[in-house]
Amino acid sequence: MKKKIFCTLGPSTLNSKFLKFANKKINLLRLNMSHVNVNKLDKLIKRIKRDTKVPICIDTEGAQIRTKVKNLKKVISGQKFYIYKNKGNFKIYPNEVFSKLKIGDIILIGFDNLSGKIIKLENYKITLKCLTSGLLETNKGMHIQNRKIKINFLTEKDLKAIEIAKKNKISNFALSFTNNCQDIKKFKELLPGKKKYFKIETKEALRNFKEMTKIANFFLIDRGDLSREIEISKIPIAQRFIFSQKNKKNHIAIATNFLESMIKNPTPTRAEANDIYNSLEMGASALVLAAETAIGKYPIECVNFLLSVIKNFKTKKASKI
Repeated sequence: MKKKIFCTLGPSTLNSKFLKFANKKINLLRLNMSHVNVNKLDKLIKRIKRDTKVPICIDTEGAQIRTKVKNLKKVISGQKFYIYKNKGNFKIYPNEVFSKLKIGDIILIGFDNLSGKIIKLENYKITLKCLTSGLLETNKGMHIQNRKIKINFLTEKDLKAIEIAKKNKISNFALSFTNNCQDIKKFKELLPGKKKYFKIETKEALRNFKEMTKIANFFLIDRGDLSREIEISKIPIAQRFIFSQKNKKNHIAIATNFLESMIKNPTPTRAEANDIYNSLEMGASALVLAAETAIGKYPIECVNFLLSVIKNFKTKKASKI
């Protein structure tokens, strides 16, 4: 089976040089709706299509809580900080989540280790006590550690993006935070005839994965958000569990942190090279670059390194070293 490369587009790669390079090297170009202005999506798709024939994938926001912060702020352990319902520095999206939070909830924000515990509820604001210091930034994923809150499987922004994508004849879509077979069925009904990827990034998805493989064929493991639900030390176990449950019709892509060091550095680490090779050996059908190509300094070098590891994986001959 041919191993594929998916790349996330962003400020580093929304240019003619990279998009033309993509024509011969990349199999799918991902637009992450968590970081794309839906009002600019139509022009963005048309702009991408001018320079490349590589298929575009609309990756939905899905059932995720995100931060809306006016001013970046460093929050220190022990300090109080606040989530506001309407006016204030820190709000959350979707808005419906505000009324569902409870005293005692442990909130994890982004990937900078910021966490807090809810200690007071008021009609207009929620008070948290910081447990671990970190940066409070906008548009970061927010996870509730101690329980699950039910929210819609797609946001209003996702639905608008899907309609715009359909008009532009986009054929690939990804459902973020797929939790169960019901999510899969609803996404299929919304997008008949389209290629659909279902992202595995929650404990619930791991529990339901075996059943999900019976009604869908294309999955993507998002190790970043999954690591907010389970300990990072358990990510290798979760990854192997998923591959042990797949059937012959399933194709599984893997995302997050393959070449994290190359966001800033021109060369990877040995650990990253091993991670890529191990993922291929496990049976990954595609490798996904996220921040590496969205905001990294060396997006072309990242793609070329993946290609070199894939080539070496195919030969598997020590004599070629």
